[in-house]
Amino acid sequence: MIRKFFFSLIAAAVVLTGIPLYGAAASPAGVKDLVIDLNVPQVTREVEGQTLKLNPLQVLEDGSFRLATENLTWKSSNKNVGTVNEEGEVTLSGQNGTTKISVSDGTFSDRISIQYKGNQGEILVKKEEGARYDLIGQAVNKMTMEEKVGQMLMPDFRTWKGQNVTVMNEEISKLVKDYHLGGVILFRENTVSTEQTVKLVDAYQQAADKYGLLISIDQEGGIVTRLQMGTDFPGNMALGAARSGELAEKVGKAIGEELNALGINMNFAPVLDVNNNPDNPVIGVRSFGENPELVGDLGKAYIRGLQETGTAATAKHFPGHGDTDVDSHIGLPSVPHDLNRLKEVELYPFQQAMDAGIDAIMTAHVTFPKIDDTKAISKLNGSEIAVPATLSHKVLTSLMRDDMGYEGVIVTDAMNMKAISDHFGPVEAAVRAVQAGADILLMPVGIQQVAEGLYAAVNSGEITMERIEQSAERVLTLKLNRGILKAESELSLTEKISKAAEAVGSPEHKSIEKEAAAQSITLVKNNSVLPLQPAASDRIVVVGSNADLLAAEAKKHHGNVEYITASAPLSAAQLDSVKKADAIILGTSTSNVSGRSPNSNLMRLANQLVDTDVPVIAVGIRNPYDIMAYPDADAYLAQYGFRPVSFEASVETIFGKNRPAGKLPVTIYSQDGSVLFGYGHGLEY
Repeated sequence: MIRKFFFSLIAAAVVLTGIPLYGAAASPAGVKDLVIDLNVPQVTREVEGQTLKLNPLQVLEDGSFRLATENLTWKSSNKNVGTVNEEGEVTLSGQNGTTKISVSDGTFSDRISIQYKGNQGEILVKKEEGARYDLIGQAVNKMTMEEKVGQMLMPDFRTWKGQNVTVMNEEISKLVKDYHLGGVILFRENTVSTEQTVKLVDAYQQAADKYGLLISIDQEGGIVTRLQMGTDFPGNMALGAARSGELAEKVGKAIGEELNALGINMNFAPVLDVNNNPDNPVIGVRSFGENPELVGDLGKAYIRGLQETGTAATAKHFPGHGDTDVDSHIGLPSVPHDLNRLKEVELYPFQQAMDAGIDAIMTAHVTFPKIDDTKAISKLNGSEIAVPATLSHKVLTSLMRDDMGYEGVIVTDAMNMKAISDHFGPVEAAVRAVQAGADILLMPVGIQQVAEGLYAAVNSGEITMERIEQSAERVLTLKLNRGILKAESELSLTEKISKAAEAVGSPEHKSIEKEAAAQSITLVKNNSVLPLQPAASDRIVVVGSNADLLAAEAKKHHGNVEYITASAPLSAAQLDSVKKADAIILGTSTSNVSGRSPNSNLMRLANQLVDTDVPVIAVGIRNPYDIMAYPDADAYLAQYGFRPVSFEASVETIFGKNRPAGKLPVTIYSQDGSVLFGYGHGLEY
C-alpha cells in the first residue's frame, strides 16, 4: 500500500532571482529562467509513500513555459533527509529534518525546501516567493484574446469528410494551430490500435501551439469504453456491487496507466451521478449505485487511482443526472428537487470529489428549476424553457464555485447534444456557458463559428476579458499540475509506442479486470438450483440475449450445452426442445423501461421459459432491474455489463467456480412499486 502523507505548502521568505550563474554557458534561445514547478503557487502535488516528483520548467520570453529536459543537475543539501535523482524524483529517508532540493541547467537555477516530520505524518514543502513564480499569470498576460479563448475550446474530430480520423491531416492540424485549441476529445472511431493511437495523439501534440493539448476521452469502463484495444474493465455499478474502495482505486489506476501510455491525459470519468431512478435511460450502470455515500467513497478511490498516473480525472454530470428519465442526448431532462435534497443526495459525491482535489467537473444538460428558474426561448419551437445547468450562472458559479468552494476546471458536457443544440444556437450556447462559468466548451458545434462568436462577445463586452482569463488560468493550472506540457526534447515516437505496448492490455491490468468482474457478480435469487452441478448426461440450453457468449462460457464447464438465439417468444418446436433440457440459462439485456416491460418480446420469452418445469437461471447482463419482468425465475444473477470478462465471471458463478460476493448497489422494485430486492441484498454459496 502507498502511504499518503499530509502535505503542506508554506511560502518561503527567500526569493531566488533566477540570475544566470557566473561563467555559465548560454541558455537555449528564448529561455529566460528555470523554475521548479512546485514553486508555482497554483501547483499542488500529493506525496506518495515518501517520494515527491519535481518538474523543472523553462520559462520562455513569450511568457510560455515548457518542460526542461537537457543538461540538468539536481542536488540535495541534506542527503540524510532526502535524495533526488536525475529525473527530479525526491526520496525521503524517513529521518526528520530539512533538505533543500536544487536544479540547474548550467545557466539558471532554482530550489525548494522540503521538511520531513515523520512522527507527525507530515511533509512540509516551503515554496519560494516572488513574481518569478507567477508563471501562469505572466503567461495569461502575454496571450492574445484569441489564444485565451482557444484554451477553452475542445472539439472532436471523430470523422472528417465522412471518414474516421485515425491519422492527422493538414486541415485538422491547421484548425488546431489557427484557433490555438486547448484540447481535443477522442472517440472509438479514433482509437483503432495502440500504435495508431500513439501516432495520432503525438501528431495532435505536434500541431499544438505553445502549450500541450488536453487529449481527452470517455474511458469510464463498462458500457462507455472508447478504446478499441487494451483492457475492458467492468463499469461503475459493477464496482459498486463489489463494495471495495481498494478495487475501485486499482481500476482507476490501471485505466489511467493505459491512457497515459497512449498520450491521453484527461479522462471524462468517473460518473458521480447517484442512480436512484431505475427508469434512467442514460446513466444506469454508469453509476456506482443509488447510495450517495457509496458513490462518493468509490468515486474518490477511482479518482485517486486515476490521478496518481498523471491522468486528469473528471467527475460528471454536475449537479446530478441520476434522477432523470430522459436522455439529454435526445431531450432536455429536469430534476425537481430543492437544494436541501440535492445536498443530501445528488451533490454529496461531487462535494466529496471536490474536497479530495478532483481536476475537473463536467456539467449536466439538465434543468434544476428549484435552483435556477431562469427561462429562455427555445429555438426549436419558440416555447419557454428552463435554462439547463450547463448554461446556468446560478448552478456553475453561485452553487459550484461560491457555495461548494470548487476552484478547478469546469467542462461542459458535449455541446452538440440535443438538450443544448435543439434549443440554443451554437454561438448563443457557447456564450451562455462561458457567462455561466464554464472553462472548457466540449464539442462546440462548428469550431470556426463558435470561436469567432466568442471573439465578438469579448470585443462587445458581452463576455468580460476577466471571465476569459479566469478560465485560461484554470486550464493552464490543470496542465501544469498534470505535466501536460511541451518539452525541450521529447521521447521518440518509437519509444512512446514501445511504452504504450507494455502498458495497454498488460497482464497486470487483465488480472485486475478479472478480479473486478468476479467480485461484482451478484446472486440476487436462488431457489436451491445454484451452484449448478450437472451430471455428464444433463442437457443445458442457453437462450436469450448474448446466448452465444453465455453458451461459449458454459461449454468450458459442461459438455452438453446448446444455445438458441432468440429475443422473442420461441416457436412451439423450439419450446418443446427446451422443455427437454435439465436447466435453462437465460440472458436478458435491457437499457430502458420499455425493454424490461413484461410486454416486450424479450420479457415474453423470459416468462415463457419460466412457465416451463425446467429450472431457469437468469442473468441480467446490463441493468440489474430485468428480474422485475420475470420475478418467478428460479435463480437470478446481475453482472452489470457486456464485456467478455463479465460473462466469464457470471458463468463461473453459475457452476460454482466463483463464489458470489456482490451486493446490490440499487433497489430492485416489483411492477407494483414495492421492493422486490433491497439495496445491499446479495446471496452467497
